[in-house]
Amino acid sequence: MNENWTEIRITVPSSKADLAGDIANMTVPYGIYIEDYSNLEDEAMKIAHIDLIDEELLAKDRAHAIVHIYISQEDNPAEVISFLEERFLACDIAYSIDCADCVIDDWLNNWKKYFKPVPIGQKLLIRPIWETDFNPMGRAVLNLEPGLAFGTGTHETTRLCLEFIEENLSPGSRFLDMGCGSGILSVAALLLGAESAVGIDIDPLAVKTAQENARLNKMEKNFTGICGNLAEKVTGQYQMITANIVADVVIQLTKDVPQFLAPGGIYIISGIIDTREQDVLDALQDRFTVVSRKEDHGWIAMALSARRDIAD
Repeated sequence: MNENWTEIRITVPSSKADLAGDIANMTVPYGIYIEDYSNLEDEAMKIAHIDLIDEELLAKDRAHAIVHIYISQEDNPAEVISFLEERFLACDIAYSIDCADCVIDDWLNNWKKYFKPVPIGQKLLIRPIWETDFNPMGRAVLNLEPGLAFGTGTHETTRLCLEFIEENLSPGSRFLDMGCGSGILSVAALLLGAESAVGIDIDPLAVKTAQENARLNKMEKNFTGICGNLAEKVTGQYQMITANIVADVVIQLTKDVPQFLAPGGIYIISGIIDTREQDVLDALQDRFTVVSRKEDHGWIAMALSARRDIAD
């Protein structure tokens, strides 16, 4: 392996291997590897047509699977781990995480030299705060310190959300982001004309990072960061709601979203790998209608409206 890469190993129950893999796939664009021996005999017969298996393989743990992620030097392993921990907790997946070939202090700084100002859509420019020499190109500049919270704007799932926000946000809207991470979606909405934004996350570090990013963009008076559960902590209605989360959490949240979505509002979902799109559509069909859909490198995002026959 290239010495500039870090391996993150996540051990989960074998029954949760596919879901854990979907979550892990959100963090890197180049694939993951899942080590799962729970169906060793069946797989050996199916693939190799043999029933004689090496004793070393037979001794492998059948109750657990290991998800391997390889992080290149331009990425932020600490951000990835924070994201994984948050999503595994939200999906009730027991896990342990360990790393190889890495020095934690290096994580926190080395990846930054690869994160440059990046234009998003037609109106935004995401600028990491350590980059001072840049051309805004007439765009609204979103100053960002990702910290250890997920969301730099470079991943397809976040970028698709930002594009949908730009295309659908009406000036003066109230905005709600479920699973706010670094707060990038909330701050972008405020820069694009939202009157107020609420970001909620189960990770207190993410909420702290989101509040700091609102302050960096002089939007702290318009942003509210909340740590906790959506249904228990949030009140009111919003003209736009976003959820850049994995498919299973989107499905879980769907039942609560209609009560927070104002009449005529838009619900934007992302973080959905293409193999789970139909599962999400099946869960949404009784409550929402797809207004628009975007896809990039196997990731799906959709803008939805509440079905009129249940909106009231």
